[in-house]
Amino acid sequence: MDRAALADFLRRSRERLNTADVGLPDGARRRTPGLRREEVAGLAGMSVDYYTRLEQQRGPRPSPQLLAALARALRLSDDERDHLFHLSGQQPPQHHHVADHVRPGLLLVLDRLWDTPAQVISDLCDVLVQNPMARALWGDASSRPPGERNLLRRWFTDPAARALIPAEDQERLGRSHVAHLRAVATARPEDRRAERLVTELLAQSPEFAEYWAEHDVAQRRSDVKRILHPVVGLLELSCEVLVTDGGGQRLLVFTAEPGSVSAERLELLRVVGLQDLSARDSGVRPTETRQG
Repeated sequence: MDRAALADFLRRSRERLNTADVGLPDGARRRTPGLRREEVAGLAGMSVDYYTRLEQQRGPRPSPQLLAALARALRLSDDERDHLFHLSGQQPPQHHHVADHVRPGLLLVLDRLWDTPAQVISDLCDVLVQNPMARALWGDASSRPPGERNLLRRWFTDPAARALIPAEDQERLGRSHVAHLRAVATARPEDRRAERLVTELLAQSPEFAEYWAEHDVAQRRSDVKRILHPVVGLLELSCEVLVTDGGGQRLLVFTAEPGSVSAERLELLRVVGLQDLSARDSGVRPTETRQG
């Protein structure tokens, strides 16, 4: 781990960005260029103290999960992401595997969707990054340990993951999850991550095992979802799925029909939910240990 070079690279990467680049509102006039340390830490889902220690050449070696989060927060290219891993003494992800790194261009699109929930997931359904509206709708995935950011794992092993979905919609969604995973796992038989996820869910969830045995196959497509939000009530949202080049990542955008009750409630969520997020963001962030 080259602490001096890592600190310099992080600082320079931070200073070349402004709030508009990462979808943050403009604040008070700044005395120095770029994002503040607490803003980068917030975008990466890590504590401000830990990030500050990295820039001061005294932090412990970051985990691969944290490095991936920092690469997304700092809008690094693939080459810059690999450089960040090398400076930290870690091997960058292999390019023939599904990348957890979200391209800066896709992050820019996500940041421009300020009034509607949107998030980027891998084709194995790991939540990679969310905009503020998605965090207000679904909860902040970055606050969970890496293994709990997978939508499929949470759906079949954590009853709380179903709290936002009406009971009468849960079987259909569960079957859709399984059919999607089978399509992805079959298309990439060499991918150990897909194999491990299937093995784990077969062992832990009789429901998953039942659906898996039916051998349904279907990639995730655009759909209409009903969501029981604890603050604004029932929302009926169109979920548009935009697949990246190569198919390894998906941008999910949730919209309501203009003039509908759901549109009014989504606007209420934008006001109330984002205020709640701001209040939570002022508190203590997860530490590096919780990041994995």
